[in-house]
Amino acid sequence: MKATKASVPLSAPPLEQAVVQLALDLTPERLDPEVRAAVSTLMRDQLAVQIGSSRLPWSKQILSFATKRQLPGRSSVVGSQQKMSATDAAFVNAVYGHGFEYDDAHRVSASHPGCCVVPTALALGEELDASLDDVITALVVGYEVYTRIGNLAAPDLLQRGFHPHAVLSAFGAAAIAAKLRKFDAETTLNTLAIALSHASGTGEFTSTGGSVKRVHSGIGVRSGMAAADMAEAGITGPRAFLSGTKGFYRTFLQKTVGEQDAQRFDLAGTLEVEKFWLKPYCCCGCIHAYIDAIRPFAPRVDQIENVTVRIQHSANVVVGTVNANAYAPKNIEHVQFSLPIQMAFTMLGLGNGYQVHLDYLEGRLDMEAVVAAAGRIRIIEDQELDRKYPGKFVADVTVQFGDGSSEHSFVEESIGTPENPIPAAQHDAKFLELTSGVLGTNGAARLREALLALDPRMRAAELAALCAA
Repeated sequence: MKATKASVPLSAPPLEQAVVQLALDLTPERLDPEVRAAVSTLMRDQLAVQIGSSRLPWSKQILSFATKRQLPGRSSVVGSQQKMSATDAAFVNAVYGHGFEYDDAHRVSASHPGCCVVPTALALGEELDASLDDVITALVVGYEVYTRIGNLAAPDLLQRGFHPHAVLSAFGAAAIAAKLRKFDAETTLNTLAIALSHASGTGEFTSTGGSVKRVHSGIGVRSGMAAADMAEAGITGPRAFLSGTKGFYRTFLQKTVGEQDAQRFDLAGTLEVEKFWLKPYCCCGCIHAYIDAIRPFAPRVDQIENVTVRIQHSANVVVGTVNANAYAPKNIEHVQFSLPIQMAFTMLGLGNGYQVHLDYLEGRLDMEAVVAAAGRIRIIEDQELDRKYPGKFVADVTVQFGDGSSEHSFVEESIGTPENPIPAAQHDAKFLELTSGVLGTNGAARLREALLALDPRMRAAELAALCAA
């Protein structure tokens, strides 16, 4: 993507200046066919996850919560006929989008931009009667701001115990709101700066559970949109909200950033929105490479004596021995963030998709057998893997058989990563599995076709209508 800079009349540090510059410079004319194709794929995945997750227990609870407190509006809640304010609709849809560990990920920032940028851009676009061209442009702005701030924070944010998505989504939503509402440079700066005061959320749910994890996306989206409201009303934020001595990086990470990092927000080259990771498995992305590594051994599960897993520190914090219930899950959060449990699912031929996790929720799984299989898996933290493979979640697995033989498997690029894309047929199957039960077969097909075409002249409201049950 070729970049040309327009002047932004701001008195702000270089890093903050560069973030605002990105938001103002990115226009529909600068989105090439490759970027638009990436957005189409991202929206197909995220909207399918929103629709499919809308029937989960915590999704019903959050809709009930929002309905009691909603403001009237014209923005749609997916999988229903309900209309709310853009902020309320985006909040609910974002929770749905992050509701079952099936949403896209961005590997470098270890986060989930799609469940922030898609619901925010579509809900606000519907409220403003925007075209899909405007929605797509704002979505890309949000994605780039979210991930590039996150890239500079990785891997420290995750390793310190923060939930990166909970922290970063306020910035992404704020950038989208500023773009769609056509804020000038000064108001955009204040919107993003105010968003810093909302950025929060830890990863303790990976260890002791809590469905609030699903709500982190909605909290961030609501906060970013509220930041735009405040900025438009005249509230100001700290000009060095990222690089200041008490800005984001120093306060959250004890990390110094400066003018040399401003180039990370240059629009030249491949955009971050072209680098998403689509999940074929309904669990934390740190586990996916291990599923790919152990799957070839599943036919010989009865012969497996034990499995030794070497794991990066960054992944162990999220899905390994740092988790209190990695080997004895007591709820769905434990299950979806347990490396041994997910590997046991694979070894036993249960799969790691949507259905097996629904079966767990509804008490249909023989968890005694799963826990027994998980007990054969030993996890060893190996920080050398962090050094060798920065920005990646790799798998190093050694399988020991009862006859004394062993085999080793190493996976660097799991299925769904940019280097090993999910096959189109598999992605279509995921889309239809998630949407058909809510929209019906014909409704799911119509939505898929609209998202494949992603006609820039289409109105946001027309697309949102296709997501209604």
